[in-house]
Amino acid sequence: MNLIISITTNYLLTFILITMAFWLPQLNIYTEKASPYECGFDPTEITRLPFSMKFFLVAITFLLFDLEIALLLPLPWALQSVKLNMTLSISIALIMILSLGLTYEWLQKGLEWTE
Repeated sequence: MNLIISITTNYLLTFILITMAFWLPQLNIYTEKASPYECGFDPTEITRLPFSMKFFLVAITFLLFDLEIALLLPLPWALQSVKLNMTLSISIALIMILSLGLTYEWLQKGLEWTE
């Protein structure tokens, strides 16, 4: 009986929260809330403004370094393995690739917003 009461309470609470989440935002609608959000642009201006490719280059660079750092996350657990020399050499190689890539981006001025 306790399981039925618990499941019923959970479903009822979920239904109430979902209903409130859809209903409450519709009570107070104003122009800025109803207009589409454009990332960094004023929504009242022309929608066909030229968009700088520098933003995409920095975003791709961030994703690249973020993924390479994610490869280094299991390193503390890998240091407990039997083949410590191979683990350290691979991790040092990854860190060197990260460092060389960052140096190259820095020298090419790929991290600066001004053109």
